[in-house]
Amino acid sequence: MDAHGIQDTGGALRPPNGPDPVSGPPAHTTAPRLRAVVRELSARFYERDDVVRTLVVTLLAGQHSLLLGPPGTAKSELARELTGRIDGASYWEILLSRFTAPTRMFGPIDVAALARGEYRQVYDGRATTAHIAFIDEIFKCSTAALNETLGYLNERIYHPENGGEPVRCPLIGAITASNELPAGEDTAAIYDRLLVRIEVGYLEDPENFAALVRSAVSRPGPSARTTVDLAALRRAVAEEVPAVDVPAPVVDAVCTLRAAVRRKDVIASDRRWRQAVRLLQASAYLDGRTAAAAEDLPVLTHVLWNTPAERPAVEREVLHLVDPGGREVLELADVLDALETQLDAMAGQSREALSDWVIRNAHHRLATAGTRLEHLRGEAERAGRSTATIDRVTARRQAVRSRVLTEALGLDTDMVDTASGDTP
Repeated sequence: MDAHGIQDTGGALRPPNGPDPVSGPPAHTTAPRLRAVVRELSARFYERDDVVRTLVVTLLAGQHSLLLGPPGTAKSELARELTGRIDGASYWEILLSRFTAPTRMFGPIDVAALARGEYRQVYDGRATTAHIAFIDEIFKCSTAALNETLGYLNERIYHPENGGEPVRCPLIGAITASNELPAGEDTAAIYDRLLVRIEVGYLEDPENFAALVRSAVSRPGPSARTTVDLAALRRAVAEEVPAVDVPAPVVDAVCTLRAAVRRKDVIASDRRWRQAVRLLQASAYLDGRTAAAAEDLPVLTHVLWNTPAERPAVEREVLHLVDPGGREVLELADVLDALETQLDAMAGQSREALSDWVIRNAHHRLATAGTRLEHLRGEAERAGRSTATIDRVTARRQAVRSRVLTEALGLDTDMVDTASGDTP
């Protein structure tokens, strides 16, 4: 490769920028720094704690992820911020369409060289040189680019346009995004290669939404910005995460989980289950442990479903394995869903009827749910268990409460919160 990032197609399989570094800061500093990155990004992106942690775990496992959700949910911004915390990492992003040519993704033809009779591609700044890639609208991948994209995700290689020797790409992991599931068999092949699938929605908690609105007009002060060296991250992916032990009880739990989700007609391939083990190792590594444990199993919530409709069943089975009291959290979520359904059914009724419903029904259920969720979260924290599901249900409770206050009682939520804490 010359100084302009141009590589000819001769030679053996090799990275376009030469070998990646393998040395770096001491290994024992990598996991604590990554935990700091997770904390900082979770504080910046409201209701994204589990998303941030799962993306970091996925990178540590050397796997690819899908952020599935509507536009405007900070998917690309989160990918940029995460990559920006990795010193020395090359980041590449693209918004795909049905007409995206492979050369736009992997390297355009060098026109000046072509005029001299030389066929070369310019790889600098393209997928071929990226350590982390963000591919938006992944399922709009063109037919022309499909095979190269699959090779890029599966094997980290790119086959040059003129049929020369494959080029090895330094990709650690790709973060992809879409607001819809694949519609055809071609893009379904890409979907199958995305081990981790994370649903990302709009903010649920009214307080977080208010904070988001305020952030648009206020000047943020200086914030902590922990970084991780690229060489340290690559060493963690290649050496330290695979060294994490997976003891027999965890293997037994995975086997139990497989049987449980199969009874719910949720089927994952043997390959997906095998790859998921590395996620358990990466989760334990991130927490600073040398062996995987039951508390790492929640990451599988983002692995085993094929459609969003299957995710709640997977979440229930995982939570039952990890936390014996997890059933209560999901039962509280069902209570909140029922309350919102009742509120929808009462649309158009008089204020008196709505107020009576709040007094006789909604008030007690919302208050009880809030108290129990707070108690269950404290128990989970003390036991070192994930609070992701509890936090999600808590945000849901806040959203339902806000609707009850505004639609049933005609109250301003901010005024009620200031005056009385948490009513009704």
